[in-house]
Amino acid sequence: MATARLTLRVDLGGDRAIGPGKIRLLEAIGDTGSITKAGVALGMSYRRAWLLVDDMNNCFREPVIASQVGGSHGGGAALTTFGRQLIEQYRAIEAEAYSATASRLGELEAACKAPRTTAPATKSYVAPPRRRTIPRSQRPPC
Repeated sequence: MATARLTLRVDLGGDRAIGPGKIRLLEAIGDTGSITKAGVALGMSYRRAWLLVDDMNNCFREPVIASQVGGSHGGGAALTTFGRQLIEQYRAIEAEAYSATASRLGELEAACKAPRTTAPATKSYVAPPRRRTIPRSQRPPC
């Protein structure tokens, strides 16, 4: 049986939004102290992680991450107070939304078909298009 789950994205106007991916990135940065390590832990490049952090830092009045440039002691990144509050607010909204929809999610889950027990059929062979052959009598001379 399928497991119904609620995925929450908060649109903040324009093309600004905060969702589970950005929140997971913030949590990973809080755990690792590094944008690079957080990106690797989540399977994304440093550039992708940095662009998401930059997007969040430019989206809000206060930054979500404070970073230090590398050097002999290495760089690093830390959640700001606002960054921690953002995670807490998002997770609270997520929990409230799940509580409000749990019974309906259960109904949707119950309405789902059982998952297939066999592997789906592979694509059948499709022959390449036939080359058009011209009868010898109609071919141009060589």
